[in-house]
Amino acid sequence: MEQEAGGDSAETAAPPLPKVEALASWLRSCSTADGVRRVHAVAVRSLDSLGTFVANNLITAYAKFHEVSDARKMFDEMPERSVVSWTAMMNGYLKLGHYTEVVRLFFDMVGSGMQGNSLTFVCLLKSCSEHRDAKLGQQVHCCIVKGGWSNVIVDSAVAHFYAQCGDVASASRIFDEMAYHDVISWTTMITAYVQHGHGDQALRMFSAMVSEGFHPNEFTVCSVLKVCAEEKAVSALVTMYARCGEVFDAQTVFDLMPRRNTITWTSMISGYAQSGQGEEAILLFRKMKMCRVFVNNLTIVGLLSACSSVQSLYLGKELHAQIIKNSMEDNLQIGSTLVWFYSMISGYNNLGQNIEALKSLDDMLWDGVKPNTYTYSSALKACAKLEALQYGRKIHGFVNKTQDLSNVFVGSSLIDMYMRCGKVDEAQRVFDAMPEHNLVTWKVIVTGFAQNGLCEEALKYMYLMQQEGHEVDDFVLSTVLTSYGDLRWKPFSFSGSVTGSVSAR
Repeated sequence: MEQEAGGDSAETAAPPLPKVEALASWLRSCSTADGVRRVHAVAVRSLDSLGTFVANNLITAYAKFHEVSDARKMFDEMPERSVVSWTAMMNGYLKLGHYTEVVRLFFDMVGSGMQGNSLTFVCLLKSCSEHRDAKLGQQVHCCIVKGGWSNVIVDSAVAHFYAQCGDVASASRIFDEMAYHDVISWTTMITAYVQHGHGDQALRMFSAMVSEGFHPNEFTVCSVLKVCAEEKAVSALVTMYARCGEVFDAQTVFDLMPRRNTITWTSMISGYAQSGQGEEAILLFRKMKMCRVFVNNLTIVGLLSACSSVQSLYLGKELHAQIIKNSMEDNLQIGSTLVWFYSMISGYNNLGQNIEALKSLDDMLWDGVKPNTYTYSSALKACAKLEALQYGRKIHGFVNKTQDLSNVFVGSSLIDMYMRCGKVDEAQRVFDAMPEHNLVTWKVIVTGFAQNGLCEEALKYMYLMQQEGHEVDDFVLSTVLTSYGDLRWKPFSFSGSVTGSVSAR
């Protein structure tokens, strides 16, 4: 909704863009209703008039914490309202389940001469879905078709409406007619099939979704787990989430499994190790041994990586002994990880000695031992601490020849290395080339811009991070705001492909 609010600031004499954008950002970062009220008070004191843009963000912020009366007071006091104002207020009522108020407000909006937009219709369709108001929902669908409001978000809402009203055939037809799909539209149909007893069709659609390169969200997973009785299918979900760095989602699916095999245990251990949560990986390995689950080569590699991240020499040596006992030392993956483990433990990863770790990587490559993603990530972190740009570029060259560049941990380490070496353009190229970004990737790129003094870019990417559904934590927010010094506002322009979507706010 905030994306369509960009035009609102032009309707009234709004203050300079950076100030209202900062206020909007602080409102989105508020964790309590009292926090919203404090920002509201600051806005009233610092601005001659709130303007439509700030008022819309206040309505949304109050509604977020179910303070619908405060939101309505703000709405009623507005001298001018945009379609975003009406839609924000409707969404506030929708969140509290006040479906009658949503419909009443929509008709008030139409009566005022204001035309709805795509998000207005999405809100109204959600209300019809929850209220099972098939007649009004069909009328809204007709308005969408006649008004040309069709897009992936609106069409997903239409499909969801028909599915909720029991008309799965119409929902499927809407889905098939969509120009393109996203995770939400796929999940809408998968959930619809599950809810109406078409488990086989839900699994087929889930398979098609994954084959087209979409990553399921938690709602997709919950729906699939209801019908997924085969152990292999659930194991694939755990592995996929762990490899994407989404260890929380992987753990959620893992905990729901009635039976777990070596693959799922290993995927979880490796996922925690690569995410820098070595202690969790080691704890999980101990549970795995207690359950008497077979340990394979990849389990050992993941656990060695975990031992390295927490500097556990004792457990690492214990593992080494088991490797020798079981004649596993000739395995290339295990051998390369052992070399890197002892390099890290011996102190090479401390400041001033990182160069030795990089030399050990050179030796591994010279001997034809293929490093794993953890080794590459650790080497790049050493380069970042040393600001060893040439070594970093050399590693980048090796990674480019493998599939490891698509790994979110390797990509994030590359971005961090280039940022610390002051090569912002190269960091941005790595970010843009990555097939996906997780929370760590976004944090690295945003804080990298800020630490290199590129405050405007940091702020813009922070907004993009929020648009992708990632929460901006206190560290990221404080780093970006600190890069503005003592918050002396200066005008800046929004231009280019990345900032175009930001300026629409």
